[in-house]
Amino acid sequence: MNFLILSLIKAAVVAFVLMTTLAYLQWIERKVIAHIQLRVGPRRVGPHGLLQPLADVIKLLTKEDMLPSHVNKPFYFLAPFIAVFFALIAISVIPFGTEITIGPVKTAMQLTDLNIGVLFILGLSGMGVYGVALAGWASNNKYALLGGLRSSAQMISYELPMAMAIAAPLLMLNTLSFRQLVDAQGGYFFGFIPRWTVFQGPFPQVVSFILFMIAAFAETNRVPFDLPEAENELVAGFHTEYSSMKFASFFMAEYANMVTVSCVATLLFLGGWQPPFPEQYGAKFVPSLIFALGALLCFYHGFNPARPFDKITLPVVGVVFLGVAAAFVAPVISTILMPLFWFAAKVGIILFLYIWVRATLPRFRYDQLMRFAWTFMFPVAVVNLFVTGLLVALS
Repeated sequence: MNFLILSLIKAAVVAFVLMTTLAYLQWIERKVIAHIQLRVGPRRVGPHGLLQPLADVIKLLTKEDMLPSHVNKPFYFLAPFIAVFFALIAISVIPFGTEITIGPVKTAMQLTDLNIGVLFILGLSGMGVYGVALAGWASNNKYALLGGLRSSAQMISYELPMAMAIAAPLLMLNTLSFRQLVDAQGGYFFGFIPRWTVFQGPFPQVVSFILFMIAAFAETNRVPFDLPEAENELVAGFHTEYSSMKFASFFMAEYANMVTVSCVATLLFLGGWQPPFPEQYGAKFVPSLIFALGALLCFYHGFNPARPFDKITLPVVGVVFLGVAAAFVAPVISTILMPLFWFAAKVGIILFLYIWVRATLPRFRYDQLMRFAWTFMFPVAVVNLFVTGLLVALS
């Protein structure tokens, strides 16, 4: 009974955190791109635009849901469900930290620990293409169909180098369990270099990490690989005929896939929740220092406000930051929060990379996209996998 109750609580917490992250990831993206491109970004709905995601949800829920004529209704309605389902279910096998003890129960910071978690994620990523392809085909629209066909070819093409990039570190660590992968990356070379996969021998997987990230951009249909929804060529691509919450479902799936890919990259290549340097060098004080500096910054701008409401909102945020900084110092709480901090920090850096690239690079042409996959990504991934396997066998 304790296991069942704890599983339900963990599922509710993970669902709440994931949905909140998906909502505010859009706000963060709009804010970051605005700063990069010297624009303002969302700021009118709530302090600093923080209520913009809520306004967007209300708009999409209340917007008229149009049903075009001559669509294939079963598959038309099934497509967004498939896209969201396979995007959200992947989070169930992602571990966020070490095992913790709650009362008499010892549990992992994870919904379920599959010993083939990596294969589970790869299978779900392969199924996700059906949502986009069905949306384009069932819409009875030439532009949507072209977007769906583009997406099918693109995602299938980039799945091959992605799978090979994942296989290389698996050969080195000899496990398919995410938790065991992170445990195998614990410790430090020479006492200060982390034993992450990107640094481990006999063949450091920096090349695999770069290949994985490039393929991840294509798999999630992000700039510069967002060809399925190239609005200057296809109106809006595979979701041209969708509106209201069905339209929002595809974007929810896109952001959920971004979070999942970032988590997988962190677990496979960046040591998961392992800190980047040992605790004796001050790793355990980094979170408290960051939040304390954030609090001081909020207090400074609160006392020197650029906008009238800054003198109210920023000190409140500063007090919250101070509370979080104190929580990281408390011995009992810090054992739970510290792994979560390092894991979330690494995932956040990768998500920031997604946004940074979107604000910087233009979109590829489709022929450039496919040529890059088959004439560069695939051969490099094959050579990288062969060299890694050979050195592992000889070591």
